[in-house]
Amino acid sequence: MDLGINNKVALVTGSNRGTGLMIAEQLAAEGARVIFHSQTEGDSAAIAEQVENASAVWGDISTEQGSEQVIRAVNELNYGVDILVNNYGIADPGRWQTATSDDWLTAYQKNTLSIVRMVQGFTPGMIKAGWGRVVNLGTVGSTRPNKTSPQYYAAKGALANLTVGLTQELSATGITVNLVSPGLIRTVEVEQAYLARARKAGWGDTFDAAEAMIVKNFAPNPVGRIATRQEVADIVVFLCSQNASFVNGQNIRVDGGALGIV
Repeated sequence: MDLGINNKVALVTGSNRGTGLMIAEQLAAEGARVIFHSQTEGDSAAIAEQVENASAVWGDISTEQGSEQVIRAVNELNYGVDILVNNYGIADPGRWQTATSDDWLTAYQKNTLSIVRMVQGFTPGMIKAGWGRVVNLGTVGSTRPNKTSPQYYAAKGALANLTVGLTQELSATGITVNLVSPGLIRTVEVEQAYLARARKAGWGDTFDAAEAMIVKNFAPNPVGRIATRQEVADIVVFLCSQNASFVNGQNIRVDGGALGIV
């Protein structure tokens, strides 16, 4: 299937690792000119060197200064950004009784304002071009939060809200805005964290052996497993395509049907 994004320029934040890397690689495989981003210097450049027609920028987009640095670096490439995938975000640990005001503000900077700054930096060019895609990466926890990390889930809840508002703001511009909200994703970090718990519980010594019990106890869903990075990336790439031109303002949950469980 031709997704119609050949030679479109795509910026994927936080794309030097994990799910962001998979999204960027899949966009590149579809012919997009990908700009890899990392928070720290060197990480994105090392990845971009391995991908044809790719570029790299870096900067801490959880800050004003770092965001301005990224926007400036992208503009210096003389590419107009057609596709903006706001993948960067961090779930810092926290508890209701101990998370400080600074913890809450930091979560908002990382998971909400970082997106706002990228949108402000790159959607004016999309408006001028009459075409664009903005895809935000959220979490099912934005509408179904856990009792821990309340500052993270509140920030992601704000992201879900601003996705809808931005859709209205960009009406009739040729730009679509959507949110992809995964449950647990099988990244290296997730495997390591949950395998450690599984071993203590006696569920098995490999992730594959313990996955059924991990899902049952931590992420129950009708499919009975955890999403792969590829599955999340495929949804994101489709939303970036010409084929998704009438999918707009949606919160697409990639959770195996978990929200259907009472």
